[in-house]
Amino acid sequence: MFQLPTPLIQLSLTPVFRAMKGILTLLIMAGLPMIAWAQQATESSVWQDDAVYEGTHDPQITPSRILPAESASVTEHTVTINGKKVPYRATAGTQPVWDDHGVVQAALFYTFYERTDIESTERRPLVISFNGGPGSASVWMHLAYTGPKVLNIDEEGYPIQPYGFQDNPYSILDVADIVFVNPVNTGYSRILHPEADRKQFFGVNQDIDYLAEWINTFVSRVDRWASPKYLIGESYGTTRVSGLANVLQNRHWMYINGVILVSPTGLGIDRSGPVNQANRLPYYTAAAWYHEQLPEDLQSLDLLEALEASEEFTQNELIPILAKGAWMSADEKNYAIEQFARFSGLSEEVIRQHNLDVPTSFFWKDLLRHEGHTVGRLDSRYKGLDRSDAGTRPDFNSELTSWLHSFTPAINMYFKQNLNYDTDVKYNMFGPVSPWDRSGDRTGEQLRGAMAQNPYLHVLIQSGYYDGATTYYDAKYTMWHLDPSGKMKDRLEFKGYRSGHMMYLRREDLKNSNDDIRTFIQKSLAPAGTPAKY
Repeated sequence: MFQLPTPLIQLSLTPVFRAMKGILTLLIMAGLPMIAWAQQATESSVWQDDAVYEGTHDPQITPSRILPAESASVTEHTVTINGKKVPYRATAGTQPVWDDHGVVQAALFYTFYERTDIESTERRPLVISFNGGPGSASVWMHLAYTGPKVLNIDEEGYPIQPYGFQDNPYSILDVADIVFVNPVNTGYSRILHPEADRKQFFGVNQDIDYLAEWINTFVSRVDRWASPKYLIGESYGTTRVSGLANVLQNRHWMYINGVILVSPTGLGIDRSGPVNQANRLPYYTAAAWYHEQLPEDLQSLDLLEALEASEEFTQNELIPILAKGAWMSADEKNYAIEQFARFSGLSEEVIRQHNLDVPTSFFWKDLLRHEGHTVGRLDSRYKGLDRSDAGTRPDFNSELTSWLHSFTPAINMYFKQNLNYDTDVKYNMFGPVSPWDRSGDRTGEQLRGAMAQNPYLHVLIQSGYYDGATTYYDAKYTMWHLDPSGKMKDRLEFKGYRSGHMMYLRREDLKNSNDDIRTFIQKSLAPAGTPAKY
């Protein structure tokens, strides 16, 4: 049975619960135990309607293994951010996803943090946060980036024991309230209706559509329509929030002040052929520089100086040569191979064998092959050990296995110990969302359209230089090509960090990246009375 064990806990805002409010007050005044009522009310929200869920009342099913469609655990806390105490309320709970007939199909688990010493929320920003995958829970940015708690890890982001969490002195909760949302089958979120069609959730556009509906309901329930709103997504979450910015504006008439793209995907922007081949090189330069595999003249430079040289070669020389394909001259090919080797740390021989089209998977395997190590995909600072040094790709992602060390125990401990959300439902770090319909991805164009329609809307892109999955140079390319007209360049901004896909795991970049979001929010808040017009 799902349990809500402390008097601070309140149940969610359904009409049934509102009607019971007076009864609850009398129970508390009479000194009667609250938990029995809470359990009964929560259990009734699991099934909603016997007619809808006919046949699902199986006595063999333990209720605690079923996610309630509606639930909430509310607790009060304080955190010190940039030297100042910030009191806040945390709500961990579930809110339904309905079909067009009002029948509950699924429940999404969320965690909402509100600063409590604010007189009015009219000018208080609301940040809506998603991770990626597409089957990933919100745990990553929740417990390591913008939220009030962060993992116990070392200064560079490596796991340490004992596992756990601590206050986040750089959280953006001082300037904005935050809700972390878990899409269907991630975190504690689950499909509830036994006959629900999975296709309504698992696809680029399906995902955007039902999440937009969910956000509309959530904003109404917490009465935040007047608040400036921001969407933040990481990795595939950038695809998600780029589409959401457009759908929320055009179907729900909810206008957004800012979109933050953390380690963005391609957003449907074409970069095939020579551009795809060449755009990998600046990332190769970054990873090789970190592992000291570059020629001495480049290795002696600061990272950003080495990257500047690599970017200049990539854009001005490598792409034009690759565009000639098999008709490039022998001299051009030899020059391109020589420079590619110089900026990548790989040998000229393997670059020639790959016809200048070196896959990232091969790079992760080959860069430190002579040392008996691989490098990580999402963060190439991390080293791995393979069964054999031979081969064309690593046996595993060395960075991801390291991160799961820290995140999995911490998030399970956090909800139970700190937020008093106690359930037997498994927390899915990665959930079953396959097959995922990737057709019709026009999310970059959707974001451009939303910006064009809304002069208030600004975009911040954040990337780690050592990210080999969604490389920083591809992120720059996305920014350059998001708006071909060039008329909205003043509302697009890029920030790079000396870390990987989750740049915030490195302590220095945890501070820097949160400061950048804080500055972005403050800068994109239009002064009171400023008209939204061109």
